[in-house]
Amino acid sequence: MFFPEGQVRVHLCGQPVDMRKSYDGLYALTRNTLHRDPLSGHLFVFINRRATQMKVLYWDRTGFCLWAKRLEQGRFLSDWQNVTPREMDWTGLKLMLEGIEPGRLRKRYKGPINAQ
Repeated sequence: MFFPEGQVRVHLCGQPVDMRKSYDGLYALTRNTLHRDPLSGHLFVFINRRATQMKVLYWDRTGFCLWAKRLEQGRFLSDWQNVTPREMDWTGLKLMLEGIEPGRLRKRYKGPINAQ
């Protein structure tokens, strides 16, 4: 599904989440931890303790959708102590998925060094 850039709200959970949770568990976290309505159509982002896995929950008018991404190298976040529950924009989520933390100029990992 494609989202119009300016109309999507993204809510990041400010604490590590057990990635064994699926639709119902993430729905409950959205309600009880983020204090948001999961049926609003907004995106709700959850990251595990090691910051190597991310799940995004959203409602698309016919049911819940769940995106999941697991990194083989690096982390989505550098430090959990600086993370608070917050609202970010679609561009911030795209940057985080690419390994760039919004507000920091730091890549998640360095590529291989070519020896010549």
